[in-house]
Amino acid sequence: MQFTATVFALLLAAEGALAGLHSSAACVSNRKNSPVGGSPWSVSYTWAKSYDILPDATKCACNMYRNRNTGNKQWDKCPDCTFDGTICNSKGWHIGGDEMNYYCSKKCGAQGSEAN
Repeated sequence: MQFTATVFALLLAAEGALAGLHSSAACVSNRKNSPVGGSPWSVSYTWAKSYDILPDATKCACNMYRNRNTGNKQWDKCPDCTFDGTICNSKGWHIGGDEMNYYCSKKCGAQGSEAN
């Protein structure tokens, strides 16, 4: 299942943003960056990121994160982590980007993770 970063961002746009903490994340592979407009010398020169979302790896990482209990920081526990079939969600913004990336890449067989 291939999504561009723009589509993923639209799915998650209503959530807002906190530095380093996320409400949604997914394990991914096959990351690619490609130009989508403008020329290298123009202000409108932009790039799009695409990748494949890996639901099985995301479920694995989400379950591991839900069972995590490594301290008292917001990202040390994710009691509200739930897997919706594609993405791992936390209404309390407990998902740390580095932590999710670790579970995806080191424990669940993905290239890495993407988050809102």
